[in-house]
Amino acid sequence: MSTANLPDDLRNSNPTLIESISRRAFVRNAALAGAALAALRGEGVAQQTGTGNYSNSAISGIPSGTSSPNQTAAEQVIEIKIKRAMLAGPSEITKDATVMDKDEHGKMTVLRKGTNQWVCMPGNENVIGDPPMCADPMAMQWFMDAHLRKPKPTNAVPGLCYMLCGATQHSNTDAHDKTSPAIPIGPHWMIMWPFDAKACGLPTTVRDAGAWVMFNETPYAYLHICGTPWVGNEYQPGVAPVWTMQYARG
Repeated sequence: MSTANLPDDLRNSNPTLIESISRRAFVRNAALAGAALAALRGEGVAQQTGTGNYSNSAISGIPSGTSSPNQTAAEQVIEIKIKRAMLAGPSEITKDATVMDKDEHGKMTVLRKGTNQWVCMPGNENVIGDPPMCADPMAMQWFMDAHLRKPKPTNAVPGLCYMLCGATQHSNTDAHDKTSPAIPIGPHWMIMWPFDAKACGLPTTVRDAGAWVMFNETPYAYLHICGTPWVGNEYQPGVAPVWTMQYARG
């Protein structure tokens, strides 16, 4: 697990120590660090879904077989995907991260090799639950376990994942739901660890500010920490979203 983005008191800790700290203490320390980071960076400025310099529409706007003075069309697509993936997390992480893309069959391809153990992915705004993301090794293990439908995630310490472009999700209660309508979620980052909402005193409903637990009371429960651009709205099924994914810096 990369500890580059953990609070100072955890950065040099070994996995045994990290695993032994209380979940409440971890939430407190990590949330403070993440909130400060988001505020300083000003990440997550809303745009319309499917628009922006790095959206699917930008990719489809490149005619097949065309090229710029220095790039083929295929190279331009890869460049757009890399830039979109890098919007998912803080620049001090994404600048050295490996960028990988996933095709419709789930096959992973390396678009750019990194040096810091983090993996960023461009996602696909036309697929619910496939947002741009940047994850450390333990979070990647969590996502792989969920994809393989394992009974529970196998990461031994908390994983960290950023989705600063926002996301969509089928369900707030079932990690394996693939059919329900999309739930919009604003810019956020996550701690991939089985938090218990009641024990932590946290809500379980999708909201756009503060922390809440997704998939509560299941092995795949984890913590969301949300911030701007939403201001205290709580999502209700059937209500039009007030925030959509963005792919361009404000």
